[in-house]
Amino acid sequence: MTMAIDALPGDLAEYRLALRVWLEEHRAELLPDEPAADHEESFMNAFALSRAMWQAGWKRAGWPEQVGGLGGGDTYRATYYDEISRAGFELPDTDFSLEVIGPAMIHFAPHVAEQYFSKYLACEEIWGQAFSEPDAGSDLASLRTKGVIEGDEVIVDGQKVWTSHGQLAKRFLTLVRTGTTESRHRGITALLIDTDSPGLERNALVFASGIEEMCESFYDGVRVPLDRMIGGEGDGWKVAMHMLQYERSMYAAQRQALLGLRLRQLTEALEYYGVEETAASAIGTAWLYIQQVRARAIVSVRRLEAGETLGPEASADKILLARAEQALYEVARHMPRSAFVFADGTEKWRAAWWYSRATSIFGGAGEIQRSIVADRVLQLPSETVG
Repeated sequence: MTMAIDALPGDLAEYRLALRVWLEEHRAELLPDEPAADHEESFMNAFALSRAMWQAGWKRAGWPEQVGGLGGGDTYRATYYDEISRAGFELPDTDFSLEVIGPAMIHFAPHVAEQYFSKYLACEEIWGQAFSEPDAGSDLASLRTKGVIEGDEVIVDGQKVWTSHGQLAKRFLTLVRTGTTESRHRGITALLIDTDSPGLERNALVFASGIEEMCESFYDGVRVPLDRMIGGEGDGWKVAMHMLQYERSMYAAQRQALLGLRLRQLTEALEYYGVEETAASAIGTAWLYIQQVRARAIVSVRRLEAGETLGPEASADKILLARAEQALYEVARHMPRSAFVFADGTEKWRAAWWYSRATSIFGGAGEIQRSIVADRVLQLPSETVG
């Protein structure tokens, strides 16, 4: 794919319109030759599209020049995701995680970002985010994977789980405990670890749908150079909190764009397989919830671009997104039951419905997010007993 733009357009509206026109003109060459046969092929098709968009220059908007970008802010990136989905193309899962990892790495370790993250952005590599552990999911401060500093290396021992597409990743951004267990969030350090490092093993996790979307990883004396540290020793919590702003808000901006595409695809599927009378109400509810996420995400992304810190109010983005995602895939159940459960071609909707049940759990359970909003944003009075 030849370079289409090599400088940032004059303003955001000009960029949006130019990208929209270009996508329509190049639709045929951007689409895969044949529909994907399985989840992994679909993932790689989307990854190839993202690589082509980087090579053409469009995906470079909103990223700093030090990592190969064209400059501009967060709103350019949100607009890019909007237009990709509007044109009917699939966002690769790697684009979701790079928005979580990238800003923090650029902020805390620009030298690492320049050398390594630029390859991730250009789709030369796949990365994973290895935070969760078997006994440390929502409570990251209780993680136990140990990092011991010896000379110019960190020796890592422990286990991580639920790393999205980690079985395909070349590198992991990993949180380890370099302090004592009692130090909680003050003793955590962030590292960029190569997955081919001696002592690191991975196992793909197979979902009930048969899809291998995540992995668990094991660390047995894995040696990581000190210059792969993101921030300083003990700065892992700061890194994670910086990432959390984007995991709540920029992720919501990306996801609402994809959910809009999914709603259009799903209504087409309903027309093909048949529609129950109650489908119209379900479609309207899903559309309304997606628009709520969109409105909220626009505000949040603009605040990120202005350099504001998104605190506990970012939990509202997570709550709204989970509700929208579950409402969307509830629409699929308004196919005739026999079609939803048994028909060929509806497998992806069945799998998506099951997966959507977990959206109010992973990345911070809904009950926890609501408590954060109630306590720290609305400052509601504490419940009293008796």
